[in-house]
Amino acid sequence: MLVLITYDVSTVSSAGQKRLRRVSKICQDYGQRVQNFVFECVVDSTQLTALRLKLLSIIDQDQDSLRIYQLGNNYKNKVEHLGVKESIDLEGPLIF
Repeated sequence: MLVLITYDVSTVSSAGQKRLRRVSKICQDYGQRVQNFVFECVVDSTQLTALRLKLLSIIDQDQDSLRIYQLGNNYKNKVEHLGVKESIDLEGPLIF
């Protein structure tokens, strides 16, 4: 299923800047960055649970925000991309 992850991490302190880097790194392990703080991840339910737990262990729920949108398996009919920076097909072959 396609999952869209967005986050807003408070970076007024060095601890916040560290959290931001860690959240970004975890998201990169599961998908691709499509905007500054937005990732598209193709995961199954087990991977989604692991991803959610990892992110929750990092963020400060009093200062940071994390949103997870589950677009499901038929996401290709639901996602429209306009403009520059075309995204790669996460389920396609990895030939460059």
